[in-house]
Amino acid sequence: MSLSWLNPTEAPAFPPTSQALTEPNGLLAIGGSLDANWLLSAYSQGIFPWYEEGQPLLWWSPDPRLILEPSRVVVSRSLRKLIRKRVYTISFDADFLSVISACQSSKGRKESTWITSEMRVAYVNLHKLGHAHSVEVWHDEKLVGGLYGIAVGKVFFGESMFSSQANASKLALVALSRQLQVWGFGLIDCQVYSDHLVSMGAVALSRMDFQDALTPLLSSRTHPGAWQYNPENLLKTSS
Repeated sequence: MSLSWLNPTEAPAFPPTSQALTEPNGLLAIGGSLDANWLLSAYSQGIFPWYEEGQPLLWWSPDPRLILEPSRVVVSRSLRKLIRKRVYTISFDADFLSVISACQSSKGRKESTWITSEMRVAYVNLHKLGHAHSVEVWHDEKLVGGLYGIAVGKVFFGESMFSSQANASKLALVALSRQLQVWGFGLIDCQVYSDHLVSMGAVALSRMDFQDALTPLLSSRTHPGAWQYNPENLLKTSS
């Protein structure tokens, strides 16, 4: 099956995810644009961009898909103890640029710097529009961990995370999951397999089951804007 080439000057129009290749797993289309309309259209269909500097823009819908339900995040005993110590401060949307910059400079998929300069600009723009969000973990007023992603409906599409201190990224994910649970979100998309995420409760769904799970959650109205974090939701985790 040949790949669809998308015209960036036209309105976003992706082929059905069922047409994605099996090798490489999930490659669906080439081209298009990283402007806000294209990105939001892609995520609302379970599609995400992933390419390296020098490559054309590639769009993916892998099978299976790794997901995490906010209510089923596994919090280890050691992580509970860390939360109770309150040595870290957590914020939402306080420093999106620093979070994506830290993710960009750390090892990502296939140990390559896959957050291209073009992608960074695109996601910073989505953040300014209120669709992309970050979680920051601070220690002694220094950013030591975090993550970022895109919210559409009641789904959080995770993009990347980083940690410069042990368990900082796990702490960010637990804080996010507890807050999303309060807000009625039903799913965190983790995209592809990761031992780190599986240890925290992530499970693999077939592409078809993933799409079925998205449908009712994406029908909920999206409310763009900066997110406010309530630390009490995380403290309940450690009780």
